[in-house]
Amino acid sequence: MSAGTILTHDVMISHVVGLFRDTMPFNQLLGIEFITEGEALETTISLRLNWQAKLTGNPMQKILHGGVTATMLDTIGGLVAIVETIKQTPEADLEALQVRLPTMGTVDMRVDYLRPGRGEQFIATASIIRKGSKLVVCRMELHNDNGDHIAFGTGTYMLG
Repeated sequence: MSAGTILTHDVMISHVVGLFRDTMPFNQLLGIEFITEGEALETTISLRLNWQAKLTGNPMQKILHGGVTATMLDTIGGLVAIVETIKQTPEADLEALQVRLPTMGTVDMRVDYLRPGRGEQFIATASIIRKGSKLVVCRMELHNDNGDHIAFGTGTYMLG
């Protein structure tokens, strides 16, 4: 974003989603799709990943690699933590928040693998458990296209 740009919640959320989608090569390598629904304070985000043989973790069972599962959970947790912070920031302070973006990141994450990652498509979602001024704790879930719960995670994210 250029200096002098007037930031609204929509602009800032689009900017952050674009950063995760367009400037993180690993997300692109995996083929993660970023699904944004709603506008401004009603925006919800999920991730979708189509099954690809190159994402196999166990060739005998043809299941999703655990690292791909963890990546999807971490990505949606971090993204939702930032988006929720944007939503709760007055528009007058969004430029200051933009300065903090480069220092935001994962502090800790736990993944519980509930069942083998089988399916044609995988969907990751997240919700906020607790948000403070410096840390956000999220619960993330990964389901397949049949609605089977593949994994869940808990992540703590630093807000810069």
